[in-house]
Amino acid sequence: MDIAPAPDVQKIMKNILRTNLFDQVTASRIVCMRSTHATSRARARIWSFPKIWQMALDLPAHYVIEVLSQHFDHLSDDDKTRVIIHELMHIPKNFSGALVPHRGRHARIDSRTVEVLFRKYKDSI
Repeated sequence: MDIAPAPDVQKIMKNILRTNLFDQVTASRIVCMRSTHATSRARARIWSFPKIWQMALDLPAHYVIEVLSQHFDHLSDDDKTRVIIHELMHIPKNFSGALVPHRGRHARIDSRTVEVLFRKYKDSI
């Protein structure tokens, strides 16, 4: 597997964050990367920075959004935006370095909830 920075994905993420759909998210503490030759079937995934690492390294919470080139790059611009919205939904409101699961007590991360936020995003641009 090869990994490289993904400035195009970083731009999509920053455009989404400009709409204030994710007030809790600090764009400067999210890095977007592109992997090639990964064996996962996912289009993208988000990586956390757990509290123990934050304390050990004396750094605040950060996240990495990884897109898997073979599953992400061929998508339309709207679908790429949906994928990034989905990954941003995994960031908790307290931006702690933890991750929100797909099925939580109070919310779900699924295609319907992503589509609601995507429509809000499209209405705001």
